[in-house]
Amino acid sequence: MDSALTTVGLPVALAVVMFGLGLSLTTADFGRIAREPRAVAVALATQLVLLPLVCFGLVVALGLSPVLAVGMMLLAASPGGTTANLFSHLFRGDVALNITLTAVNSVLAVITLPLVVNFALDHFGPTGEGAVGLEFGKVAQVFAVVLVPVALGMLVRRRSAAVADRADRPVRIFSAVVLVAVIAGTILAERENVGTYLADVGLVVVLFCALSLAAGYAVPRLARVGRRQAIASAFEVGVHNSTLAITVAVSVLGSEALAVPAAVYGIAMFPLAAAAGYLITRTDATRNAVTNP
Repeated sequence: MDSALTTVGLPVALAVVMFGLGLSLTTADFGRIAREPRAVAVALATQLVLLPLVCFGLVVALGLSPVLAVGMMLLAASPGGTTANLFSHLFRGDVALNITLTAVNSVLAVITLPLVVNFALDHFGPTGEGAVGLEFGKVAQVFAVVLVPVALGMLVRRRSAAVADRADRPVRIFSAVVLVAVIAGTILAERENVGTYLADVGLVVVLFCALSLAAGYAVPRLARVGRRQAIASAFEVGVHNSTLAITVAVSVLGSEALAVPAAVYGIAMFPLAAAAGYLITRTDATRNAVTNP
């Protein structure tokens, strides 16, 4: 990707996406933490603790190259996005819980994402891409492109819910276009190596996405969280903000290769999330038919 896209285009595009997220949030969404502490705590623990461990185990077991291993860990540390809300709505999850989890995860990511990425860089060694870790200045950059636009979007909704509602649809459409553009741009920038990368990272991405969706549903259910809340958790944990991961890789760490796992994931997550939603609803329907003939 050329320098104008990496230094200006991607951060601006992500800022618009995060601004759109802010348009759907209110301070009451954070207050839900106190009203539904178990559902929120279990989903956050799965997202912030279990997923990085699962991802680490996968990349070590399958012997990924350092650059792709770090890229996968960056993806694992990225919070859920608005796409998770869409899937939750389609499969009758608790969308309000999704909104709360997305809001909280986006705030926590300013701390957790640098921790996970720096651990991965230290553990897997030099990536060959000039990435030197998320130091203070780069963490500030992550803060700027993640939290500031979200706060501005929330401010717009607070001042005028009608304006926020009118802006919601065009911003969502733009977000979808941005996702396609950044995935295409990442793959194009690495076109000479894309075949090798796809062969190396494709299986890991599919396994990681499938395990994320499964853990996001199973762990809450084991913790006796309600079915609708577990569905919301499944998509929040399993559908990551790949736009954020790509932007951090390319614009903050200066490496298109680090963004390849997130780009591949951005394509794979849609059919996998749809299949997971179908399986969950089908299983629940079958169970209900057996228990209530």
